[in-house]
Order: sequence, then C-alpha cells, then structure tokens
Amino acid sequence: MLASLSRAARRRVLALSAALLTVCGVLVWWLVPFGSPVPSGSVTFSTGVPTGVYQRYGKLLKQALAEDLPEVSITLKDSEGSQQNLARVASGEADFTVATADAVSQYQRETKPGFDRLRGCARLYDDYVQLVVRKDSPVRKVQDLRGLRVGVGQDGSGVRLIADRVLSAAGLTPIRDIQPVAAGIDTMPGHLENGDLDAFFWSGGLPTQAVQTLSERFPIRLIPLDASLVDRLHGGGESTRHYRSAVIPADAYAHAQEGRPVETLAVANLLVTTVEADPGMVEGFTRTVIGSRDAIGRQVHPAQLVDLRTAIYTEPLTLHEGARRYYRSVKP
Repeated sequence: MLASLSRAARRRVLALSAALLTVCGVLVWWLVPFGSPVPSGSVTFSTGVPTGVYQRYGKLLKQALAEDLPEVSITLKDSEGSQQNLARVASGEADFTVATADAVSQYQRETKPGFDRLRGCARLYDDYVQLVVRKDSPVRKVQDLRGLRVGVGQDGSGVRLIADRVLSAAGLTPIRDIQPVAAGIDTMPGHLENGDLDAFFWSGGLPTQAVQTLSERFPIRLIPLDASLVDRLHGGGESTRHYRSAVIPADAYAHAQEGRPVETLAVANLLVTTVEADPGMVEGFTRTVIGSRDAIGRQVHPAQLVDLRTAIYTEPLTLHEGARRYYRSVKP
C-alpha cells in the first residue's frame, strides 16, 4: 500500500508514524515506572535510652526519612544500647539500628543468634568514653574507683561492655572491686547528683546532652583515660582493636573541664541492618543518613561528623548491597 502512494504522501505517512511512535514512547515512559521502585512499607529502627544520643539521632533521622521516603512508615523503639540493638536486628525484631564497632565485633565473636546476617550501611560518628565524678571527688584515675558505687550502663548496652573492659584494663574486677550499678544515661546523672553514685561511665557522642545538662547545674569532673589503658585494652582480643586513643576537646563540657582537654578512648558507631533487607530501602536509608548530616548536626552535634569519605568503611561488618549501590551512585 505504501508503495502505491506518491513520494510526498509516503513522506507524510512516515512522518506521522514517527510522531505517533514518539507519543507512544512518552506515554509508556510516563505510565510505566522504570528503574528501582520507590521503597514502601514499615520498618522499625531500634535507638537507645531516653536522653541518649542514639535516641535523639533516631528521632531527627525519622523526620528526614519521612521527607525522603514518604511511602515508608518508621517506628522508633527505645533500647538499652548497642548489644540489645544488635540482638533485635539479628532476630528480626528491628530492621535498622546503630551500634558501636566493638559491640558488633563481640557479637560476632560470640556467634550469637543471627550474627552472620548482620550487614553495615554506614560508619557514622565516634563515641567517646566519659568517666564522670563529682568535682570534689577524690577519684583521679580509674583505679581509684575501687570499692565505690559506679554506674556501668544497662546490661544490654555498649556502655556496659566498654566499662567492664576499661575497669579490667585498669586492674579491677568489675563484679568484685567496685559496686556496679546497672543504669543508663537517663538516670545516672541524677544518681550522681543525689549522692547515690560515686561515678558513672558513659560512651556517646560529644557533647552528650545529659552530661552537659548535669555539668550546668552541678559541679562535675571527667577522669582521664590515658593511652596506656588503650594499649592494655588492645590486648583483650579481636573485638578490642576498634578502640583508639582520643581527646575530649576542652570546650565539649565547658563547665566540667575548665578549659582543659581530657584524654580518653573512642569507638566508631555503625548503621546496621541485615543481609535480607531490601536493597532499595537500604539505599534510601543510607542516602538520607548522608544527606541529612548538616540538618541533624545542628541539633545533635556528633551527626556533623558523618563523612561520605569514611562512611563506606563499616568494619567489622560487610557492606550491604543497597548501601554499596548508593556509594557507587555518588562516586566522583
């Protein structure tokens, strides 16, 4: 039929056909979604104790996720800390969480249920170990805690793990040489102020609001944890290699430090999920974590330290494929 038409008519038919194909292509592109589907569904994010950095970070991250992933419903769940967080994610009770690298390594070392399912999304910010006493306390070093009432964190917390290790590195047996009190950062400052505690350990980002608030209403000091303690900690096995010597800046707690930096140790926090997590969901979570750094950091200072250049290093966890996909997409 086309052959029987004049040359001009054939050109008009071909032009019309091309135009129709173009319109059809645009309609298909508009009506049929290509690429990765937009994540949807419900997820649970296990955070931490009230007034702790994990919980404050989780609340602000939830707000950022609501904008970036509007089809995803986020439920926050308080926890005792890193160890409980890992158990929840590994068991499927939670989908995402934050935990310290030493707690992850210990969980793997003890081959706890689901340890091999855990995957990393991002390296976040560092936790700094803080040993807090009243300003008039005779305690000047960790060894001086012998016989005293010491807050060591809740049983499922990363604080408890690191407090026991620091005490052991200082030559103290945690269950015998001190009076350990299992409490979290939501109650330990009040116990110290009321005289129910002589000291307490905390491991968190700087500054931790609960410690800062305590320092503004009650005279406290931070006890130095020097490099020799870190060296002894490193002799405690594979899971202790994630600690590093660090310094609490002089202005972290202005009322407590009197312009002086304090030696301590630090450990990285990781955003954790499982190998079964949907890659699109993990990619979206990771993108929001990196993209919301400045906005969250204005309210939770440690979040300012989230860095795209180091976020990919989630050791001792293997990087989740969804997170890997995100980092590839932003690679220069």
